[in-house]
Amino acid sequence: MKKYITKSALGTKKLGKKVAQDFRIGESAIILGLRGELGAGKTTFVQGFAKGLGIENKILSPTFVILKKFKISKSEIKFQTFFHIDCYRLNNGEELLNLGFEEIISNPENIVLIEWPENVKSVLPEDAMFLNFKFVNMNTREIIWIKKL
Repeated sequence: MKKYITKSALGTKKLGKKVAQDFRIGESAIILGLRGELGAGKTTFVQGFAKGLGIENKILSPTFVILKKFKISKSEIKFQTFFHIDCYRLNNGEELLNLGFEEIISNPENIVLIEWPENVKSVLPEDAMFLNFKFVNMNTREIIWIKKL
């Protein structure tokens, strides 16, 4: 279990950028679930993560559209597509499956970050990884790798 403490939004973004650059392509998509209360830093982390993949688009929480897809064009990044999924408004995993989730996670060139993964726990694969975000104070966040939800 790894634990990180970030002291600012910029620090959370930098951690996201570093984590993005550490992933390698495997046999299926990389799935990283981000768990934590509203305001805990999940979307801020995703902003840094996207930067680490070379994505220049403005990253906002896809709470109302649920899923956003970004093409990765940075040549040294082996992944082709980044998916940012926000399951806050979903009631169960079946709703995520209806969005083509099985196809998304079957492609090893995809990297997927899921906010509120506990809402779709039933459809997440065994090899999914998770970060738990905790609001400590206005600037400080505690971010911990966890094995299971």
